[in-house]
Amino acid sequence: MSWSRGWTELVADLADHVPGGVAGLAALVLLLAGIALVALYWRPRRRQRPEPVDPPVGVEAPEPADDDAVPEVPPAQLASLADRYAAAGRYAEAVRERLRAMVRELVERGVLTHRPEWTVTELAAAAGRAAPQLAGTMTEAADVFSRIWYARRTATAADDARMRALAAAVSERAGAAR
Repeated sequence: MSWSRGWTELVADLADHVPGGVAGLAALVLLLAGIALVALYWRPRRRQRPEPVDPPVGVEAPEPADDDAVPEVPPAQLASLADRYAAAGRYAEAVRERLRAMVRELVERGVLTHRPEWTVTELAAAAGRAAPQLAGTMTEAADVFSRIWYARRTATAADDARMRALAAAVSERAGAAR
């Protein structure tokens, strides 16, 4: 018996037990394949944390309790660290520190109470609820950060420049929020 004849007999035997015959069997196979694809696509994904990085030589970074914490140091110190990272060509770290500086400034101005368990998106939404004039700015800052740290896009000088501009806008608008 040839392989093709064996396959034909198997399909015919299976089709005898499925309503609709061969067409019903084909529909069942397509349905099962669709379910498998949906299950693979929608399966829970673990949030991956970026690899920890060391500060540039000669730069002492404040030590947060964990990667998501915002160190309890003045925003200017975080911005200075971001400047040093950027000068060393480490734009991803510069973006992270600029976002931390923005958050620290909002916390110090009483616009926001930081909760380390917040995602960057939740943080941006909370800032926007507390001070609507910050909503777009913080959302954009969160998007820049997320593309680099979670989507793993390579950070550039343009990303750092954009975060500088967003940080300046946050400083200006946060002052008006008081």
